[in-house]
Amino acid sequence: MIMPAGGEMLTQLGSAMAGLMFLFAMFKQYCPYEIQSQIEKYSHKVLSFVSPYIHIAFHEYTGDDFERSKAYAAIERYLGKNSSTRGKRLRANLVRESQSLVLSMDDYEEITDEFNGIQLWWTSSKNIPKQQVLSFYGNEDERRFYQLTFHRRHRDIVTKSYLNYVLDQGKAIEVKTRQRKLFTNNQTEQWVGFRRTMWSHIVFEHPATFETLAMEPNKKREIINDLITFSKAKDYYAKIGKAWKRGYLLHGPPGTGKSTMIAAMANLLEYDVYDLELTAVKSNTELRKLLIETTSKSIIVIEDIDCSLDLTGQRKKEKGEKDGKKEDEKDPISKKKDEEESKSSKVTLSGLLNFIDGLWSACGGERIIVFTTNYVEKLDPALIRRGRMDKHIELSYCSFESFKVLAGNYLDLDSHRLFPIVQRLLEETKMTPADVAENLMPKSAEEDADICLENLIKALETAKEEARLKASEEERLKAEKEKKDKEEAQKSAPAVDEVKEKKETVEVKENGVIT
Repeated sequence: MIMPAGGEMLTQLGSAMAGLMFLFAMFKQYCPYEIQSQIEKYSHKVLSFVSPYIHIAFHEYTGDDFERSKAYAAIERYLGKNSSTRGKRLRANLVRESQSLVLSMDDYEEITDEFNGIQLWWTSSKNIPKQQVLSFYGNEDERRFYQLTFHRRHRDIVTKSYLNYVLDQGKAIEVKTRQRKLFTNNQTEQWVGFRRTMWSHIVFEHPATFETLAMEPNKKREIINDLITFSKAKDYYAKIGKAWKRGYLLHGPPGTGKSTMIAAMANLLEYDVYDLELTAVKSNTELRKLLIETTSKSIIVIEDIDCSLDLTGQRKKEKGEKDGKKEDEKDPISKKKDEEESKSSKVTLSGLLNFIDGLWSACGGERIIVFTTNYVEKLDPALIRRGRMDKHIELSYCSFESFKVLAGNYLDLDSHRLFPIVQRLLEETKMTPADVAENLMPKSAEEDADICLENLIKALETAKEEARLKASEEERLKAEKEKKDKEEAQKSAPAVDEVKEKKETVEVKENGVIT
């Protein structure tokens, strides 16, 4: 028997391959789809008996969903991190809501992964439909999916441990690389993508940090430790049976840094911020809906809570009692004002309390609720008790420790010959950190640290003198009032005695003692 030469073997092999490809093309072109699907179905069954490997597919879009699969997005993030060092063909995208380029596997690329000594293979593929149709999907002709391949003896480890690990890592990468947002609520719903929401947002870019926050170091360290402990306490909150949330009440005079504190908290924990305007919320139901639409890893803020709404309704009631007016006696202007108020927010204290720690507050997790107020004594005790507002933080006037932080921020100073004078004046008078910062900020290129500190000293001395004059004036008015009250009491004393004598005389006559 004569064996064919090497060149002839290649020619025959090429002809055979070409013939098989021609037959396959004819089969795909003319064989009915139903028969093709049945053949494919049974061929997979045959291969499953022979092949020891299991395949799991994760599609970019599943069912009738218009949004990308969250599992697919998490796997894409995870594989993007690994493929950047292992893959040969990568695809770079600037994903919305991400602050950097996202690398992912290119089509038909394969990378190897390891988990607890197990080897696994990830493949990026896509399906191209035969017919082009109008669709809400990102690109109908590129329905991508990831395929995971592993040996069947590792089924339990992969399905119970590895996939959860991949999803958790992907979510962590997404949180770390995402653009954080500042939300505010609207009076009506708006379309964002394929869903309606009452929140609108911009990118959160506030630069405040705890390093630049004007506050005593010990107090600052206490707050930082409290925040970090909360962010890592998911299992602890589940163990004690509490929703994973925490309330902070920031109170103090205007200009003491309450809003800056919120920004520093968000930057420390890398949370989104939801600035809730209560006056734009029409009802308790709408308030609950807003809560449901917030995401985890977020700070929900209600600033100036004492001014947002008349939550208890007591002021309106007391005002009505003092005026002594009935509804039909009110003038047209008052009636119109009452009608406008009735059309505005109907949020009640009960609704707000349920928002903070009711059953609906447990939806989602890792949330911080912050109230700010200039007058903590005006708030209902039920609103700020522990369990709702867990930590109360008083932000007061500028101390010398706070001043040193501001001097470092604005003037790059750790010490200066004028510091002792500033320290003495800060102990003798009250000035908010905002006012101190304004005086430390150079207003022109000619102003150096000495000039800025001298400006601050002048402002402190002026504030001290104004406070002294104000106190003297108040003392004078108080003394005049006491003197006036005393004189009125002395003038009314004889009249009171005369009325008393007449009353006693009438009583005696009525008893028949004097006739």
